[in-house]
Amino acid sequence: MQISQATRPRRALRLVAASVGVIALGGLGLSALTAAPQPDPLGEKTGGDTTVYATGRNAFSFPAANLPDDERTRFVIGNSFFRRNWVEAPASTKARDGLGPHFIARSCGGCHVQDGRGEPPAIFNRLGETQDPTVALLIRLSIPGTDAHGGPRHEPTYGDQFNNAAIQGVKPQGRVTLRYDTIQGKFADGTPYALQKPVYGFADLGYGPMHPDVMLSPRIAPQIIGVGLLEAIAEADILANAADQAAAPGPIKGTPNLVWDAPSGRMMLGRFGWKANVATIAHQTGGAFLGDMGITSRHFANEACTPTQNDCLAAPSGKSAAAQGQPGVEIDDKTLDDVIFYQATLAPPARRNPQDAQVLRGQALFAQAQCATCHRPSYVTQGGPFPHLTSKALNGQRIWPYTDLLLHDMGERLADGRPDFGANGRQWKTPPLWGTGLIKDVNGHTRLLHDGRARGVLEAILWHGGEADAAREEVLKMKKADREALVKFVESL
Repeated sequence: MQISQATRPRRALRLVAASVGVIALGGLGLSALTAAPQPDPLGEKTGGDTTVYATGRNAFSFPAANLPDDERTRFVIGNSFFRRNWVEAPASTKARDGLGPHFIARSCGGCHVQDGRGEPPAIFNRLGETQDPTVALLIRLSIPGTDAHGGPRHEPTYGDQFNNAAIQGVKPQGRVTLRYDTIQGKFADGTPYALQKPVYGFADLGYGPMHPDVMLSPRIAPQIIGVGLLEAIAEADILANAADQAAAPGPIKGTPNLVWDAPSGRMMLGRFGWKANVATIAHQTGGAFLGDMGITSRHFANEACTPTQNDCLAAPSGKSAAAQGQPGVEIDDKTLDDVIFYQATLAPPARRNPQDAQVLRGQALFAQAQCATCHRPSYVTQGGPFPHLTSKALNGQRIWPYTDLLLHDMGERLADGRPDFGANGRQWKTPPLWGTGLIKDVNGHTRLLHDGRARGVLEAILWHGGEADAAREEVLKMKKADREALVKFVESL
């Protein structure tokens, strides 16, 4: 991890020793909250006073810079349970047992390595298919219809998510196969490009064939910096984005997604997930513990075993939460809350070189191509729905995430054909762009979009369609120097 010497305050970095090791904290010291956000026209302080000036492998793993000392302790505790592996039950380690019966990862950090972004598995066999286990790439499953809350109707044999690993005595659901078809194209200046279109399938199915009308949707694990700040954006601001786009001329017409939130027990505005299909960090975390690791909690108390999976239904449960007075669940409320708090207070790193001439040229081109209509640059946060799961340090911050948090029709080439609450099979949520230029530092790759098909910023733009057709056409017409400037701007965020 590197801290910018030019911009780092003089206060020394704090080092907090925890059971997970020594974690560098507090590179910016403890800033006092102000009544009004300070001017930041270049958006250098991406998270306002929460911003950390960090690059390198650990750039996504710091707490909000203005987090008080007592909350930093809670951050470290949550970090421990986020990164440590869970184990099968029964086990001598009662605090972390209950893995499975089916799972794709043994820890949250198994998918979100260094709190960063996953990538598709490697292609290596002679047929052009992967045989690697899909850890950071999961496949959502459903069939036509909806569940009791209006969400996707689960595939009857394999559930809502395909899990390729299992504990002893339980069959894995099978294996995901992946190959790529190549799509060739040219920019207006004659420069050729090639896109990789993924083709997904399944092999070695453990419980027989899937429903003939199964719909599948690949999802890569995104970086999780700044999610607490996104939850603190006022709902009115997100709805205003939709209203402004509806009133404006042109094809860009984003829509909000209204989704079921289990912790609050009501329908809420979706903000997280690739289709804005999750409203809160609390729901996302509890759902991921269950879906990705098979760890039950208060609001996700039933193992994800379908009626045909008898070995899954007969598998033992963990004892950690039961030992603390919550029988039937495997992670107790306090531990789960600490993991939620940890994620909510992960700080977005500051922009790099915002006054560089090429970056400024790219910023102008970004606006000219109407990219900023969907990737709205800035908001002032107001506070999330669960104050005990976040921090007052996140409130009243001028942030620069570059998203409208709305659904957009992205065209047939990106379509998964799978509805998710109010999202149709061609719609995706505008992802935030902060941290894009540091993914390679943190995770060693530059794979983007919902399934990691794009090998960098320019390819991600070229995949845009539907409402973004005109923006893509603008980029196709750009000369090489302008394309490079546009990419450098996005990678500065």
